[in-house]
Amino acid sequence: MCHLQLTCPLEVSFISTSYFDPLCLSAPHHLVGVVGLEIHAQVNSNTKLFSSSPVCFSAPPNSLVSFFDASLPGTLPVLNRRCVEAAVMTGLALNCTINRKSLFDRKHYFYADLPAGYQITQQRQPIAVDGMMTYSRLEGKKGSQVIRRNVRIKQIQLEQDSGKSLHDDVHSQTLIDLNRAEGQLRVDANVSVHRPGEPLGIRTEVKNINSVRYLARAIDYEIQRQIDVLQRGGTVQNETRAYDSKSGETIPMRDKEGLQDYRFMPEPNLPPLIVYEDNASLPTGIDACQAVVVQKIREGLPELPSVKRDRLVQTYGILPEHSFTLVNEDGLVEFFEAVLKATKKEPRKVIGWVTNELLGHLKQKDMSVAESPISPLALAELLELQETGHISSSVAKQVFQEMWRSSDKSPLHIIQEQDLGLVSDATQLHKICQKVVDLHPDEVNAIRSGNKKVLNKLMGLVQKETKGRADPLLVRAILQEKTS
Repeated sequence: MCHLQLTCPLEVSFISTSYFDPLCLSAPHHLVGVVGLEIHAQVNSNTKLFSSSPVCFSAPPNSLVSFFDASLPGTLPVLNRRCVEAAVMTGLALNCTINRKSLFDRKHYFYADLPAGYQITQQRQPIAVDGMMTYSRLEGKKGSQVIRRNVRIKQIQLEQDSGKSLHDDVHSQTLIDLNRAEGQLRVDANVSVHRPGEPLGIRTEVKNINSVRYLARAIDYEIQRQIDVLQRGGTVQNETRAYDSKSGETIPMRDKEGLQDYRFMPEPNLPPLIVYEDNASLPTGIDACQAVVVQKIREGLPELPSVKRDRLVQTYGILPEHSFTLVNEDGLVEFFEAVLKATKKEPRKVIGWVTNELLGHLKQKDMSVAESPISPLALAELLELQETGHISSSVAKQVFQEMWRSSDKSPLHIIQEQDLGLVSDATQLHKICQKVVDLHPDEVNAIRSGNKKVLNKLMGLVQKETKGRADPLLVRAILQEKTS
């Protein structure tokens, strides 16, 4: 198994109104939390980082273990090129400098899940350094103001995965699975607090957090815990802690997870890792298909989320909050753009159907976009029928409901089958409008007295009589004539 380790420092402001230091009366009464994240992300590869053993989630314990994985004498690591390419791609996406030469190190510690007694990593000279991730969030009263923030990336390194300890409390024993250690994401948070302008405080490390929600809660708790310790006149201990999701607290850890000297040394069985900028920089005799070429990987980068959101807003004139909704839902951007290609309806009108009607139904049924019974072309056909005046907006929503229930029926088939087409017969509409006018003399008098907004009420009553099928433009003209 292979994973990438990303190290990024953060600063978090945390206010303490009761902290008092008699030795520094002029200092502001607030502390700043400083957070450094070590993010361990699993690489999507078919085999492990240094062996040909396959990677398969939920495989039986120790069923995917090579001689090298078991650390048998005489076995040597063989680097997986796919993992190197994934590391370079991640570095490019996070605006890192890709080191053309990086080195591997041994990180020594004794624990049962590490039979070699060391872990191969990249401590001294990792594959990527000095990156920056820009993220956006919506703020303001209506959540329509886009605020951009930056997070510095210290380094990205390739690291061998350790085994997994399976604790059997019933029999008081621990079993080891050398297939893999973790899921797709694991985060260690290094947390300290200090006053602005003063040296950084003593840090603690909260290890093995496996969700973003728990990460936020662990950081919040640990910052407040350290502030409370200082307020009581105590000292924050340099220690490793774990987050207990049930209690919402961090607790001290022991065993191998304690802070220790790992005694790093160069990995003697792996030469320096060399990557090349482009094909022109390849040495003579090296096959481009066997080398890691940065330019080739850069050209294959997908459109990144922030770039995609900006493009959607600029190209289609939609609101920023709509771009967040589209990008955050897998496959929704492609669905939206496929609808636009098949209809002349304005993007600002299409977006409501996609983010409200379609996404609302998907969320209600706990379905993905790929599972939608309504295709982009079917939705585009429905919107075209509305745009060209064949059906009203209220009928369009009725047809959408029926399309959801009967995906084999086209919008036009449903309209014809249920006689939902727009009523445009002037004689018929004159009779209905006259009936509404006769039954609502007070509203008619209000309109004649200058309150033109009341006309909308009469239009709604006409639509009710026709079950939303009346041509709104024709109805408005007839009512204006009859109430003038």
